[in-house]
Amino acid sequence: MTEALGSTATPESGRPEDEVATKKGRRGGKRGKKGPLGRLALFYRQVVAELRKVVWPTKSQLSTYTTVVIVFVVIVIGLVTVIDYGFEQAVKYVFG
Repeated sequence: MTEALGSTATPESGRPEDEVATKKGRRGGKRGKKGPLGRLALFYRQVVAELRKVVWPTKSQLSTYTTVVIVFVVIVIGLVTVIDYGFEQAVKYVFG
């Protein structure tokens, strides 16, 4: 809370931003050292790690969500059908 809002130092390293910007061109870390297959394997591991974080619904929740979606879709289909029928009758009335 003691830092000024326009401070040029990054909180992690304490270095000015211009020094950090000059070192951005250098590739480092795991990504810079792997070939295409290594990057693909890394991507796969990251996908699996993210899927482990997902909170999956229970069977009860899943059936409730599915029922709600199906009911909503049926209602929208009915609404579109009524509007379509109304436009059809209006076009028949106007163009005979």
